[in-house]
Amino acid sequence: MSDDNSLKRYGSGKQGNGTAMENDERELARMGYKQELKRELSLMQNFGVSFSIISVITGIPSLFAYGLNTGGPAVMVWGWIVVACATMLVGLAMAEICSAHPTSGGPYFWAAMLSKPEQAAIASWITGWFNLLGQVAVTTGISFACATFISTACQLGTSYVGNEKTVIGIYAAVLFTQGIINTFGVRMLKHLNNISVWWHAIGTVALVIAILAKAPVHQSRHFVFATLLDGTGADGAVGWGDRASKGYLVVIGILMAQYTLTGFDASAHMTEETHNAAMAGSIGIVMAIGVSAVLGWFLILGLLFSIQDLDRTLNSTTHQPVTQIFLDTVGEKGAIVLMVIVIGAMFFCGTFSITSNSRMMYAFARDGGIPGHQFLNKVNQRWRSPIRTVWLACTLSFILGLPSLGSSVAFAAATSIATIGLYISYGIPIALRVIYRKQFKKGPFHLGAFSYPVAVAAVAWILFISIAFVLPSVNPVDSQTLNYAIVAVGIVIAYSVGFWFISARKWFTGPVKQIAAEEMGVNVMEGEGEKLDRS
Repeated sequence: MSDDNSLKRYGSGKQGNGTAMENDERELARMGYKQELKRELSLMQNFGVSFSIISVITGIPSLFAYGLNTGGPAVMVWGWIVVACATMLVGLAMAEICSAHPTSGGPYFWAAMLSKPEQAAIASWITGWFNLLGQVAVTTGISFACATFISTACQLGTSYVGNEKTVIGIYAAVLFTQGIINTFGVRMLKHLNNISVWWHAIGTVALVIAILAKAPVHQSRHFVFATLLDGTGADGAVGWGDRASKGYLVVIGILMAQYTLTGFDASAHMTEETHNAAMAGSIGIVMAIGVSAVLGWFLILGLLFSIQDLDRTLNSTTHQPVTQIFLDTVGEKGAIVLMVIVIGAMFFCGTFSITSNSRMMYAFARDGGIPGHQFLNKVNQRWRSPIRTVWLACTLSFILGLPSLGSSVAFAAATSIATIGLYISYGIPIALRVIYRKQFKKGPFHLGAFSYPVAVAAVAWILFISIAFVLPSVNPVDSQTLNYAIVAVGIVIAYSVGFWFISARKWFTGPVKQIAAEEMGVNVMEGEGEKLDRS
């Protein structure tokens, strides 16, 4: 059957006057895929998924201690602005590509479409594995932070004292609950998404107003905007700001901002479930970054101005500087309320991170890129959810979180892995867009004359942070303080490149024509499908 007939069969019988839903399905059929996921999300709900995963009220509290010790207020405040602007460039470049290729595969699918035909498979393979690494690591960082904050909140006003065993138990329970929610399909997620957006927006504003209004005193403008702190020395050693240079401290100190402003590719992974996907996915990416950038800066300023005693905050018995700020400003009962707001946001964030993660894994398995893909490429017909990849995401995140128990260095490494893995997967298709710019066919969202310079700037920034976040953050460097992000990234590079030349190049063809292959009686999940038409 021809591609035109496939479009009619899987897209719509109406050519030219179809509804928005039919146009979405016809566009998906043009790229070679059937509509298997339930397409129920609006633009605002697509935005809500990325907004919830970025979740400034998750990322900033999670790494607030890291930020204070690695550069302090000045780096946190001004670094946020620099990172937000650079991230917006990355988001714009991605939004442009997403508009041209709105499918759940996201970056790994784009890499195949934007490279030369003979390079499409390897570009897709490597991008897919970096995206998978980043997706798993970001879920780990989010849900592990949720577990630690729950443990901390339980200590307020009680005799409970958390330990490593209780934290890992809470972590397992958080992931299990998030997996259950994702198991029951997009209908539940759609309503939860609406709650999450308002929870994040109203919760962040309410939290900041509460601590600023109730703080007995406020820090000076000089402290917030001009103070550089260096707590990177381990066991009394000299920190990086003195041993190396303040510039090095600034470079590694922006991790808090960049880790927080990560995960907006979720809008791309949800396009097969979104109406008017070619525009909604792109706008969702840009909106999520923009709104999060403003709310995040507001939150950072509110927390910094509300610090009552810097030493007590840094050395809090709660082990969470943000919790200590709550206690010092609104008291124990008020702190419990604010912790509930933060924990709720973290839970929503982790839930939608698994949603995005599972969609990416499902799409990659659909194209034969994951071991066990024949088992993992299924969509539950009742719940219209890729349940098997939901639980794969939860399992891998649980395993990756184990080294973080009792180790702030390991947790920082997990956040570095998430940031590097995701941004490399963002950078590869953007770089291919730059290299082969003449063959790029734009979608309805396009930057016009700014398209090429924005893409070049985005690639440059991704190269910079990919180097910056594998650098050690604690001095001296030993087995306990090494930044293990470089190990994880190295393993992915060794696996993806090594396994490619050993085996995958013989059978992985990149994104396949699912519709055409099935009509020809070919099992696309065994890698026998022909390569997707790149026109």
